[in-house]
Amino acid sequence: MNLLKNIPGPFLVFLGAVSLSFGGLIVKSFEGSTLWQILFWRSVFFILVISIFLFISYKKTVFSALYKSGLPGLVGGIILSVGFASYVFAMYETTVANANFIIQTQTLFLAIFGYFFLKETISKLTLFCICLAISGILLMLGTSISPGQMTGNLVAFIMPISFAVLILIVRKFPEVDMIPLQLVAGIFAMIIGLLLSPKIMVSPKDIFLGFLAGFFQVGFGFIFITIGARSTPAAFVGIIMLTEAVLGPFWAWMFANENPPLTVLIGGSIVITAVVIQFLNKFITEKQSL
Repeated sequence: MNLLKNIPGPFLVFLGAVSLSFGGLIVKSFEGSTLWQILFWRSVFFILVISIFLFISYKKTVFSALYKSGLPGLVGGIILSVGFASYVFAMYETTVANANFIIQTQTLFLAIFGYFFLKETISKLTLFCICLAISGILLMLGTSISPGQMTGNLVAFIMPISFAVLILIVRKFPEVDMIPLQLVAGIFAMIIGLLLSPKIMVSPKDIFLGFLAGFFQVGFGFIFITIGARSTPAAFVGIIMLTEAVLGPFWAWMFANENPPLTVLIGGSIVITAVVIQFLNKFITEKQSL
């Protein structure tokens, strides 16, 4: 892992975003597996890679690190596991473009929750960005005629909401270590998949796809971002993470023949524009305060 620490932070975040961008394509590539079976196998291999990373990074103190995360780490892990489950559900039920664009609203949800729970002020520009993003989302949802796709769109909102709540917990308890929290999330997501799956065994091909999704796509994605974010300004991390929203629909279009309507692309572009404005404003504000 020392090798990763020598790689520039922004490039690691970029690699993480690229890894995560394959999520929708992999979910769409499963054959015969239910979404809960996909969640189970994805979580099994995610737990494996995070456990390896924990034992390499923490060595003999790994169990102590898990214990020190305490109740905030447990609650945060459960919330993140709900986000994992909603991610698979959304990718299974709606288009990759819709899910990826909706995920990007996490920054705006964070601003809203910060106002209500942390008493952080919302500037006029942030309020404008929130309204702009809502207009883009309404444009996207207006094209979702089928009940299944609309359900997937609505469930997709659980992802940015759960992430925003998770960040609030980290802000409230800054001593919480994010890495053990990810292991907790993987375990609870696996349990959700186990309880809701009619059976666990799937085809060898789908198990391999679960390995790709859990070990490389999510596992490496989170590890790269976690390490890279330590030496990268928060606002810059947010802007780089938009790579996932751009590449996700592109992979689905290239390899899964998924062609989102023009209104979805326009609405998604509006959402991304709102998020970029918010991130740039935060980045400039942080620079001026130094």
